[in-house]
Amino acid sequence: MKKALILANSSAGLYDFRNEILTGLRDEGYEVVISLPDELKIKELKNEGFRIVYTEINRRGVNPIQDMALFRAYKALIKKEQPDIVLTYTIKPNIYGGFACRRLKVPYISTVTGLGTTFERGGILLKLIVTLYKVALKDCRCLFFQNEENRKKFENCGIRARKHITVNGSGVNLQKHYPEDYPGHKDDITRFLYIGRIMKEKGMDEYLEAARIISSKYPGKVSFAAAGYFDDDYELRVKEAEKAHYFKMIPFAQDIHPYIREADAIVHPSYHEGMSNVLMEASATARPVIASNISGCKEIVEDGVSGILFEPKNLDALTKALSRFMEMDTEHRREMGKAARRHVEQKFDRRSIILTYINEIKQIIK
Repeated sequence: MKKALILANSSAGLYDFRNEILTGLRDEGYEVVISLPDELKIKELKNEGFRIVYTEINRRGVNPIQDMALFRAYKALIKKEQPDIVLTYTIKPNIYGGFACRRLKVPYISTVTGLGTTFERGGILLKLIVTLYKVALKDCRCLFFQNEENRKKFENCGIRARKHITVNGSGVNLQKHYPEDYPGHKDDITRFLYIGRIMKEKGMDEYLEAARIISSKYPGKVSFAAAGYFDDDYELRVKEAEKAHYFKMIPFAQDIHPYIREADAIVHPSYHEGMSNVLMEASATARPVIASNISGCKEIVEDGVSGILFEPKNLDALTKALSRFMEMDTEHRREMGKAARRHVEQKFDRRSIILTYINEIKQIIK
């Protein structure tokens, strides 16, 4: 039996956005073994017949001792499992999994799910990351990108695998995320919702301040909420906003669809993205989206048609976009949501993206 080894840093991200790749490999006759550092979606993955191996990862820290331990752990795992192919996702699995695969001469493909904060901040850390990537991905059989800007950035930095392919993110499961009737709230309150990690790079500074400004401008007519978990030191600020009655924090939930269903629009003020899964899922649910005009968002949002794009890191631009939406009537908003669904149906059907991966794996194994 052929064997595929998956190296990833999040069971939730793997299950929610890439599960169809795993089941596709399983259905092609592969034994699928998954290396993960957490247990959030382990039960769901095991129920689908995948074997899980725990591997500790410090996702955000830069600690050479821990990173070398990760390299050694991946190397030992690959030696033990003897996979026919390895798939890696996100920065550390891509780098240290790539090192291990190169050392052991095992074919591997990697996916750049986003550039992360290092590429934005620059400096000596960026030089280090670029050097690591150059070495790690040199023998990568196929490097997948989720938008063209990320691909150009890598290629301009001299980071090159044997083959590069750009896909439309992870795509969206159009059956799981189905269109919902647009909400007709009896209280006449417009509900804005942010979904994701509560951190600076996701635009949380601008979102919190915009919530305060718009709530003052439209008293009793608007509600702002965020669904997710704290990844930076924002808990105190969010609690203060809740006490001031212009913001609500929704604890992390595995099924986010019910919250999207109740929202009038999804707001995504991120600074950088690979390809926003949140926007694809919101659009598939037939909700307008208000998002930063950046790669990873602008491909999903047709400005003025399925949503509104605004300049990132710009509070004034965000508040103007929110005010513009507040002035739209329900029918206009509903039509935006319908257009959002049509757009993802045409360009972001996950089935076509999975087929690209599976076909590439078949070619490599052949």
